[in-house]
Formats: sequence, C-alpha cells, structure tokens
Amino acid sequence: MNDAILSNPKAPRVRRAAALARKKERQEQGRFLVEGPQSVRELLAHRPELAEVVYASMGNEPWQHEVDRLASEAGVRIERATDEVIAALGETVNPQGVVAIARVWEADLAEALQVARLVAILHEVRDPGNAGTVLRAADAAGADAVIFAGESIDPFHPKVVRSTTGSLFHLPVVVAPTLAAAVGAASTAGLTTLAADVRGDELPVAQAEGTLGGRVAWVFGNEARGLSEADRALTDRSLKLPIYGAAESLNLATAASVLLYATAFAQRA
Repeated sequence: MNDAILSNPKAPRVRRAAALARKKERQEQGRFLVEGPQSVRELLAHRPELAEVVYASMGNEPWQHEVDRLASEAGVRIERATDEVIAALGETVNPQGVVAIARVWEADLAEALQVARLVAILHEVRDPGNAGTVLRAADAAGADAVIFAGESIDPFHPKVVRSTTGSLFHLPVVVAPTLAAAVGAASTAGLTTLAADVRGDELPVAQAEGTLGGRVAWVFGNEARGLSEADRALTDRSLKLPIYGAAESLNLATAASVLLYATAFAQRA
C-alpha cells in the first residue's frame, strides 16, 4: 500500500484513469474502470490477475478491510485517495469510495462455447443498464458465457460494469464481430440457437417439447427494433413470452431474465 495520499484530481495519472470512461481510451490503454465496493471485491476475488491498482478513500467504511485484504493477497497495489480524486475517477453521482483499474480481457469464442449449456447472445443491445442486467441475470441463472455481438455496447463501459455488480468477473464474456459469427460458433459447438422474438412460437410450446432442456444459446436483439427477419433466420427457432395481462410488452432485461431462468429450470429438471 502506498502511504502517500493522492489528493490532486487533476494529476496526470488521475486524468489518464478517468479517460477510461471513453471507449477509445479503453481500446488504446487496454484497461477499464471498476467502480464501487461490490464490483471491486468481485474483481479481486475472482479475477485478481486483471487488477492493476485500487484507489480507495480514507474513511473507515465497512468494505475497506475486505478490499484491503483481497488486494494484499492478490498483490494488487492500493492507493489512498481523497473523495475529490475518487469522484474524478468515476462517473457516479454519489461515489462509493473505491475505484479499480483492470486490464481488458477477451474470452475465446470457440473455447467459451465448447462445453457450454446455457449462453446469452446480445445483438445490437445499446443500453448499458440493459446489457449489464442481462449479464447479471445470465450469471445468476448459471449461464456459461455471454456474447456481445455486432454493434452491441462495449461490455467494459463503466455503466455496464456497474450494472453487472461483479458478474462480469464470474463467467466468460466474448465480443463477436457479427451475429452470424456468434450464432455460427454456437451451432458448431452443438447448441440450439433460439431467438427471443415476439413473432415466434410461444415459450410453453417449446417447454412442452423439451427444447429448453438441452444446450441452448438465446439471442436477444436491440431494445427498440428487436431482431430482423435476417437475424432470426440465422437461428434454429424463434420463441416469445406470452403476455397474460394487459401489458403491451416486456423490456429486454426482464424478458431475457425470464427466458434464461426458464431454460435453467428445464435443464435442471
């Protein structure tokens, strides 16, 4: 641990770290920001080899002892910083006192799918909150990988990282150049590819047929446009959640969570 307190929010290293909020800087530096005690704990506990430095406030917060211990065990440098520096590093309105810098990594697509039973593929998903929530739901449902395909948001965007609350560090995350590449790799690995689409068959039909009990890769499309006809044609089948009430539809993150859990239940039945 560095005993000196970092107090200048305009210091070059602070400005260089804060610039990681921009995709171009993340690509050039090969690093990204991890904000908040929960996400930093999960980084240090599950992927400590990625962590480069932890900037932590000087207050006696409940999380500090555990973060200090995990960083020490992993050999990760901790630097004490003022609240002003922590605020300059992060994007949140109410900073939580700790920000880490980690190295960007990318799992291999074929390797991630080789023995996977449940996978989520995001295609042109642009909202960071939605993307992070789907990744978190996939983790909770026991998925083996999440693939960001085509023009989907960068999985290392600060808001995506925060929304996952640490799930980003629990399972392989892959960036695929196109939906065709992601679906093709899933099919090659032996997974049934299912498009989540309102024009598909109703989910209970597929459940009764046993479709969800095998190895499944779900494809979730853009929040506003969903999946095009060409996108759906890449997959084995399209399925939709029935609406039993008066709601017009479900948002992406809610629908994805239900479908991932329905598949997890079927696979464990």
